[in-house]
Amino acid sequence: MTAPVLRRFRGGDVGRLLLAWVGGTLTLVVVDWVLHDLEFTAWWTPAVAAAVIGLVGLVLQPLLVAVAARVGWVAVIALAVVGQAVVVAVALAVVPGIVVESWWAPLIAAWLAALVGSLLAWLSTAGTDEGFAVALARRGRRSRQHGDGPDEDGLLVVQLDGVAYPVLTWALAAGNMPTLERWLREGSHTLHEWRPTTPCTTPASQLGILHGSAERVPAFRWYDRELGRVLTANHPADAAVIEQRAQGPGLLADGGVSVSNLFSGGADRTAMVMSRLRSGRGTTITREAVAWFAVRPDGLARSLFRTLAEVVRERTQSARQAHRDVLPRVKRDWTFAFLRAGSNGMVRDLSTAVVAQEMLRGTPILYVDYVDYDEVAHHAGVFRREALAALEALDGVLATLETVTTHCRRRYRIAVVSDHGQSQGATFLQVHGATLADLVAELTAGSVEAVQASNEDYARLRALAEEMAGAGAGSGTARRAAERMDRRTGSSAADSDAPAREADGASDLIVLASGNLGLVNARSDQRLVLQEIDERWPRLIPGLVNHPAIGCVIAMTVDEGPVAIGSDGIHALRTGKVIGDVDPLAAYGEGARERIHPASERPEAPDLYVVSACDPATGTVHAFEELVGSHGGLGGWQDRAVLLAPAELAPPPDDLLGADAIHRVLRGWRDELV
Repeated sequence: MTAPVLRRFRGGDVGRLLLAWVGGTLTLVVVDWVLHDLEFTAWWTPAVAAAVIGLVGLVLQPLLVAVAARVGWVAVIALAVVGQAVVVAVALAVVPGIVVESWWAPLIAAWLAALVGSLLAWLSTAGTDEGFAVALARRGRRSRQHGDGPDEDGLLVVQLDGVAYPVLTWALAAGNMPTLERWLREGSHTLHEWRPTTPCTTPASQLGILHGSAERVPAFRWYDRELGRVLTANHPADAAVIEQRAQGPGLLADGGVSVSNLFSGGADRTAMVMSRLRSGRGTTITREAVAWFAVRPDGLARSLFRTLAEVVRERTQSARQAHRDVLPRVKRDWTFAFLRAGSNGMVRDLSTAVVAQEMLRGTPILYVDYVDYDEVAHHAGVFRREALAALEALDGVLATLETVTTHCRRRYRIAVVSDHGQSQGATFLQVHGATLADLVAELTAGSVEAVQASNEDYARLRALAEEMAGAGAGSGTARRAAERMDRRTGSSAADSDAPAREADGASDLIVLASGNLGLVNARSDQRLVLQEIDERWPRLIPGLVNHPAIGCVIAMTVDEGPVAIGSDGIHALRTGKVIGDVDPLAAYGEGARERIHPASERPEAPDLYVVSACDPATGTVHAFEELVGSHGGLGGWQDRAVLLAPAELAPPPDDLLGADAIHRVLRGWRDELV
């Protein structure tokens, strides 16, 4: 991998420094003219003051960041408001020929200077990732003053959430991912496809990749018979339960760091990781990165500009789809626009800053998840222009991280993996006119409790809010805000803090959605077999399998084990025997049995798995949530994932099936490097 190495001092750096100095000088001249409480008595004073402000900032900013990171989010917010004012006040105090008559004059001067400086920095770097990389690298040079760090090689694993193998190859062929294309062209990396097993969701795949097994994760959310309630993988308390059940020490044990993931991978230190949010561990890492952003206009302002631009971009793209009557599509409101902006703007930059910070400190292995493409593709479509643009932006993130590696004591290998792909199609509600829960209620004439709204969009912002709160002051406020987020997503049935309902007076069935995979459960501590289901609800399975938008239903039998039931045939998953005229798994492509069978055997499996119909010619599926792009079940590209392997390390096997296979590959690479 040939990286674009940065020299310690470049011509562009000189130009930016001069531009910042001139801008600061002019800003102070304007402040002198506007504010009566701040006066420069000599013509040369603003120029000297601007230079001193820069020098004082170099000394005070690291101290302010360290203090804020350890105090908590209140200090970080205060730092964002007055941190630069402190720098300006100190500078103005040491420069002769300046009269300051009020406490708020440095505050106004600081914010005006920050506004002008941010605008000039934005113009000089065009808001590019290169400028961000330069800032991260400079920060790294200061970090290395505290110790040389080890010389051994390290491993950085970047998860591009939801990117299907065909989508990536198209983006490469179109020239939309120049960094990855260069790596492949120069031979530093090799491209591989791997097949996630059902459920092809982030919780199952990431738990398998980081902890070596996802056997107890049957979907994104599911009714847990042991606890008597619904578990939702991106709720902090539930994520902790899921991780506690995982076997093995974890990929990131013994010195690794997990960033912006659902699970820790056994890491001692984490940042914005769901399973660790309530433990108070790892919060300083995130707060330090946020504090660094807050104290630097080119950090905070850059992310704010990008976040606001993302809101405008999302609303424009949504309106364009509606104007052109692009189908299929779903409603994309202002709430999603701000959620997308926060996740694809501020959270992305913070994750990158944390990763860079840990690489420069010499952390031996890191794993970070970027959800940009996944979130946009869910709402816009798998290969729509806005989804591909999000993928292109992630290529820029990889270029930034590549630049950071050139300033690290360790020689880092970068591996890229996706946890699953996505499939596209009109939703079940759009096709049928009612939800899966409505259909189940109609067929059983009973009461049904449903959780069918996706709340993945809130996860990253919730993680950031709780991580900033930690266990100190303000933690209750952050968590109350997170709970309000949950209520707005309609996920109260999945509230992990709520007590389990008593059976008396509760609903007969629980219906959950995980992409185009539906889960139907009786409220029971034992899995019902097919005969019991038919006896209780004789119309349920016939009504489901004969619905045109449903491809098959999977149930457990006493004699044959799990079976996939279609309208014209039954497939025994243990033996592969097909009874009837049509194999119900035929539409889902080669290897569908191997991908669905393990999940159907597990004790955590629901009474019924419901898989939407799939058009084998187009790969179109129908999500049981209101998402254009979906994953979780079978059909289309959702079970076609990506692995970009460093060519210098041991090549992965040709047949990569299941997230546990990726875990073994990454574990082997870590052992090889150490």
